[in-house]
Amino acid sequence: MTKADLIKAVQVVERESDRPLEAWRRAQKPRLTVTEILAQREAARSATASDADAEPRARLARYDSRAHRIEVELTNGCLFAFPVDLAQGLRGAGPEDLRDVQVELEGEGLHWERLDADLLVPELMRGVFGSKRWMSEIGRRLGSVRSDAKARAARINGRKGGRPRRETSAGTSPEPARGNK
Repeated sequence: MTKADLIKAVQVVERESDRPLEAWRRAQKPRLTVTEILAQREAARSATASDADAEPRARLARYDSRAHRIEVELTNGCLFAFPVDLAQGLRGAGPEDLRDVQVELEGEGLHWERLDADLLVPELMRGVFGSKRWMSEIGRRLGSVRSDAKARAARINGRKGGRPRRETSAGTSPEPARGNK
């Protein structure tokens, strides 16, 4: 192919479609210098440091075998603990596996290598111990707990004719639902 043929082909491409030319122009934009990259990195690090000051992060995590819970020491000096059976991925795990907890993500996460389990510290502090499905299962399981107090309340309500009706904002009981007749 001669130089004239190449020029003619480029002109045809430019006439037919401007996309290859646009791609070439985008590729020609100036790139960041090493100094600019280092400045952006330092800005990101200082932003991360200010985030770390704003929200407590994990400094240390350990398994307490006597209480069967994970204890998390936070950067602000507080201690946070939760029962092992509440956390997704930890229920049923042995003491050796639970002791192998690591603090990761600059204190944002807890990781158990052998269990392939990861939990986020901010979520744990909000009472979120796993996925939505997991939390739903935990709610079902804990809501079905039987206790003497629940049994006593059920007997008293049964003598009174059943569970008391909820009151509306006007202070009256809502109308009972009417079934199809």
